[in-house]
Amino acid sequence: MKICVTATAGNLNAQVDPRFGRCQYFVFVDSDTMAFEAMANEAIAAPGGAGIQAAQTVVNKGVDVLISGNIGPNAFQVLSAAGVKIATGAYGTVQEAVEMYKTGRLSEAGISTVATHAGMGAGVGAGGGMGMGGGRGGGRGRGMGMGRGMGLGMQQPMQPQAQAPQAPIAPKTKEEEIEQLSSMASRLEKDLEEVKKRIEELKKR
Repeated sequence: MKICVTATAGNLNAQVDPRFGRCQYFVFVDSDTMAFEAMANEAIAAPGGAGIQAAQTVVNKGVDVLISGNIGPNAFQVLSAAGVKIATGAYGTVQEAVEMYKTGRLSEAGISTVATHAGMGAGVGAGGGMGMGGGRGGGRGRGMGMGRGMGLGMQQPMQPQAQAPQAPIAPKTKEEEIEQLSSMASRLEKDLEEVKKRIEELKKR
């Protein structure tokens, strides 16, 4: 079984990176022999769509299981569509995380565990700018929710620049939130279709 673990460095003793789309490294481990291959995450500095790009990298490596701390909805849908199992809540070293999964101590996620763009740090353009603009802890939390709208503004998974110019304002009423979530669901469905097409194209090569 081929397992991918998000990590802070490229070896078995590296700590698990709790972020998926913006993790520092992917460590691909053979669960039987513990032989591994490490790859730096090229999507870490992407202005948008990091989760989708990271998920495509993992899918292209023929991974059976992904182990991370958290995973957003876009990446979750790409991985699920490709048949990759997702285990979240991992901690410790890469080797410890693999052992935890093998012994049933990591549960497989049935849904995403964080909102889109929740893993963006202050140093990343869009997310950091919005968070700092809030000027306080509460503002930063709202900034992450707004970032979700920007991430879903992409029309093509391979063109992360095609984003909505501004994220929607956080909804104030139940009706507004329902409308916003419905719009997000529609965009996710379109993104997922594009990702599925891309996966099929890659399989035919």
